[in-house]
Amino acid sequence: VQLVESGGGLVQPGGTLRLSCVASGFTFSTYVMSWYRQAPGKERELVAGIGSRGRSTNYGDSVKGRFTISRDNAKNTLYLQMNSLKPEDTAVYYCNARWGDTNYWGQGTQVTVSS
Repeated sequence: VQLVESGGGLVQPGGTLRLSCVASGFTFSTYVMSWYRQAPGKERELVAGIGSRGRSTNYGDSVKGRFTISRDNAKNTLYLQMNSLKPEDTAVYYCNARWGDTNYWGQGTQVTVSS
């Protein structure tokens, strides 16, 4: 099983980034997928989640209206479009796959928002 995130980097406040997470080794289309993030000294928090078919989504309060989660089951890929980025969005972003009690995590990708 692998979840490989990409797309992180350094961006100025107000900028945009698009994260991707490519999955392999499990049946991607049956899993609920989510993005989490963890800033230094803070607990890991849910950023956004999406149902297995992409019909339902949910977002953390701090990113509502700025971030959009999506998935392409044909490509086994999860996305996170991040707009209007703020310095407080700086964190390591992790991809998560969940089915019942089964959880898989990616290695994370660093997002830094700074001028």
